[in-house]
Amino acid sequence: MARRTLVLLISSIAFNLCGAFASGSDDHSRPMILPLYLSSPNANWHHRQTFDGRRLQRSEPNSHMRLYDDLLANGYYTTRLWIGTPPQQFALIVDTGSTVTYVPCFDCKQCGRHQDPRFQPDVSSTYQPVKCDINCNCDKKEAQCTYERRYAEMSSSSGVLGEDVLSFGNESELVPQRAVFGCENIETGDLYSQRADGIMGLGRGRLSVMDQLVDKGVISDSFSLCYGGMGVGGGAMVLGSIKSPPDMVFTHSDPFRSPYYNIELKEIHVAGKPLKLNPKIFDGKHGTVLDSGTTYAYLPKDAFHAFKDAVTRKVNFLKQIHGPDPNYQDICFSGAGRDVTQLSKVFPQVDMVFTKGQKFSLSPENYLFPHTKVSGAYCLGIFENGDSTTLLGGIVTRNTLVTYDRANDKIGFWKTNCSELWKRLNYSNAPPPAPSAFDGRNTSVEISPSIAPSGLPDTVIPGVLQVGLISFDMMLSINNTIKPNFTELAESIAHELELNISQVRLMNYTHTGNNFVIRWAIVPAESANCFSNTKATGIIRRLKEHQMHIPQKFGSYQLVKLKVEPQMKRSWWKQHYWVVAVAVIVTSVLGLLALGTWLVWKYRLQDIVSYEPVAARAIVPEQELQPL
Repeated sequence: MARRTLVLLISSIAFNLCGAFASGSDDHSRPMILPLYLSSPNANWHHRQTFDGRRLQRSEPNSHMRLYDDLLANGYYTTRLWIGTPPQQFALIVDTGSTVTYVPCFDCKQCGRHQDPRFQPDVSSTYQPVKCDINCNCDKKEAQCTYERRYAEMSSSSGVLGEDVLSFGNESELVPQRAVFGCENIETGDLYSQRADGIMGLGRGRLSVMDQLVDKGVISDSFSLCYGGMGVGGGAMVLGSIKSPPDMVFTHSDPFRSPYYNIELKEIHVAGKPLKLNPKIFDGKHGTVLDSGTTYAYLPKDAFHAFKDAVTRKVNFLKQIHGPDPNYQDICFSGAGRDVTQLSKVFPQVDMVFTKGQKFSLSPENYLFPHTKVSGAYCLGIFENGDSTTLLGGIVTRNTLVTYDRANDKIGFWKTNCSELWKRLNYSNAPPPAPSAFDGRNTSVEISPSIAPSGLPDTVIPGVLQVGLISFDMMLSINNTIKPNFTELAESIAHELELNISQVRLMNYTHTGNNFVIRWAIVPAESANCFSNTKATGIIRRLKEHQMHIPQKFGSYQLVKLKVEPQMKRSWWKQHYWVVAVAVIVTSVLGLLALGTWLVWKYRLQDIVSYEPVAARAIVPEQELQPL
């Protein structure tokens, strides 16, 4: 079950680093698109694309990069960020409730085991510490600025501040930019145990990635998020502005109310009927806050009970059951069916009503999550909050394009298929990626040679090569010496690489202690003799860049060796085995028919020929032998 994180920041140490940031770039203000898709991208888009049949117009050029993980399975979405020269890769949680971007530091005394190696400042030729001054808190040596962030779910992060080059991948139109980030020394709570490396802070604040890029003038002061639907994932994140759809619903967002992104929620309707609540209930403390780093939604006590009762009354024909986790008193219903596309026929529509009566409708997938132990059962993904703040996490905005228009102090909502949104966005050709300092070639910043395992191919598939087999060795580091479930692991690999399970084959494995080295073979589909170049390139890229995510029960993994083999030229017999097989079968049948015909003919011939019986012959009297 996805963790129930409440990632709203409750305390932090303030910083004033107005002079600590690098100067702005000469580049024009251009938005950067970071799609959250799970399927393979298609680069052949038209010049202007559509919103569900209508034209999607962009005000400025866009770029994109992948976003991974799933809201309910992992509790978050992550994107890839590269820091330093040469670039070091990190998987960071996209979080509008955080104002600092941070990754584990190489000398972290209390950091968990995460997806990627820790950041090594000494390896980066462009790294500079943020020196201590009167505008920040300093470390014990009074040499470097520090940061500390504590979250409501009792996790925390603290460390030192550094400045380096941040890169967004080789598909990004935004060239690498210098920015300040945190290098962690201590992690606690979920931040320690999570698989993701750290946080990408998109909140309001001088240390936010958004604020730093906007201050440099490289993007406009707006960004958008779009999360995929239930059981689908995918979507897009846009840094910069795009032209809003004509029917997008906007509400005012007060930047002076709090550092978080708030909206003016006035009412909640269930099945068309408003909950009997005072509108001020949604305006307590921080008001109504949107937080992409929080999985579920949390309402003040009275609002939660009113919402729960209204939904329960509408589905009284369903059986109420216990939740999947005994540690929580989840409100769950069975008998709704396994087809999530039909949930709107069972569960009521919920509407959020803003100031001036603007109404935004929520589908059942925006307030339910699937029961992990009972098929066809679903649970409320909205819970009671411990204080008066209304907190809306990612579940509320699934399949919804949410535009954070910071320049105009408003937030917009528009229902769409987020998993397919990236296909309808128009991307112009991105500039070549920045070359790495370690190599004079124009090498993509998306692949970090500093962490690439030995034995990996230096290039992707040459255009003339027909790939017939991809094999790789992965090393699992698990918490015990019990042999992992290879069948389940194969299914996970097939899902991550978008293959059929029959294409993933276990070759062999060895283990020492709790380390297992497993060799896998990836073969073409049964109907093909080789992989297409696009498919092979996608598989190899995901393997090389450690973009494959496996269930946490298997621990962490490292790619040890990757081997690509061309399509084997088959002999004449192998190429025409079916012709030979048919010929053998036909010959055998004809031979058997001939043999059977001959046997029948011989049998009938015996019946036709007459034989004279012995009894019918003349009896010759016996004569004595005459003497000589």
